[in-house]
Amino acid sequence: MTNSGADHMNQFLAEVEQTIARWHGISAPNEPARRMAADLIETIRAFEKLRGTLVFEDEPASFEAALLEAREE
Repeated sequence: MTNSGADHMNQFLAEVEQTIARWHGISAPNEPARRMAADLIETIRAFEKLRGTLVFEDEPASFEAALLEAREE
């Protein structure tokens, strides 16, 4: 990871820990919890890459629509 990437990760982790403290009144309890929070950034980046590539029509609007679509096949 580049130094810039490490800086971004540190900032992200600090924000996650602040959010946990704000919402739940606790601090990140241990190193495994910090690593799990770090994994979030990769998930977020993966979703950000999809932004603009999916359209509403890619998914059925509702469970009922999905059932109708499956029945029509």
